[in-house]
Amino acid sequence: MKIATWNVNSVRSRLTHVTDWLAEHPVDVLCLQETKVVDQDFPHAAIQAVGYQAQISGQKSYNGVALLSPQPLQDVSAGFTPIVGAAAVGDLDDQKRVITGVLDGVRIVNLYVPNGSSIGSEKYEYKLRWLTLLKTYLEKLLADHDALLVCGDFNIALEDRDIHDPEGKEKHIMSSPKEREMLTEVLSVGLQDAFRKFTDDGGHFSWWDYRAASFRRNRGWRIDHHYLSPTLYDRATSCVIDIEPRRREKPSDHTPVIVEI
Repeated sequence: MKIATWNVNSVRSRLTHVTDWLAEHPVDVLCLQETKVVDQDFPHAAIQAVGYQAQISGQKSYNGVALLSPQPLQDVSAGFTPIVGAAAVGDLDDQKRVITGVLDGVRIVNLYVPNGSSIGSEKYEYKLRWLTLLKTYLEKLLADHDALLVCGDFNIALEDRDIHDPEGKEKHIMSSPKEREMLTEVLSVGLQDAFRKFTDDGGHFSWWDYRAASFRRNRGWRIDHHYLSPTLYDRATSCVIDIEPRRREKPSDHTPVIVEI
């Protein structure tokens, strides 16, 4: 089974990028983030034309997640609420950032973790609260599914080797000590980084700023991840970053990451 994650930074703006990539790289599930479209305007027809169907949770202009697959997914739900209950969620489902479904016994969770804006800001505190609830959500899923894959744009570079230049990282959003601590706590439920099973060295990134020729200079961050439960981690045979879509005209600032299990 091949599962890919890709923050497309607007599925309608990048629609031909997505459909071309699927035609060239057939996967069992493509997990999209930042679709930036309300559900009624999602481009279902174009996705269906390349043999995929979409499970979606979107909102206007911001956020939004989708699961694209040739085969129907089972037990699909969006947001934290169906798993942990409304009382525990509060305002953390107002933004559309979570969708999950099951394929061939594998529970797939697609996440768009909040960016956090700047350290100490209200958005930063929101991010930390969101990560706290994410741990509870994943604990509940793991209680019922030993084959769990959690992927998406995590907006956190967990280690220095995941950043082109880690100098000053402690003062930078996406690499502050608290963010790294919180993600480590989330992973403590029993998840491991699929990419690091196969690649130890730095210099491998999934996001490059649009500014300062960052992509050409490979000044990127690895913030798009696949995390696997022990059952799937043992099964995993590869995890790669496909940088080709980032070379296209008017690309997303992220590129796909594909795991094979």
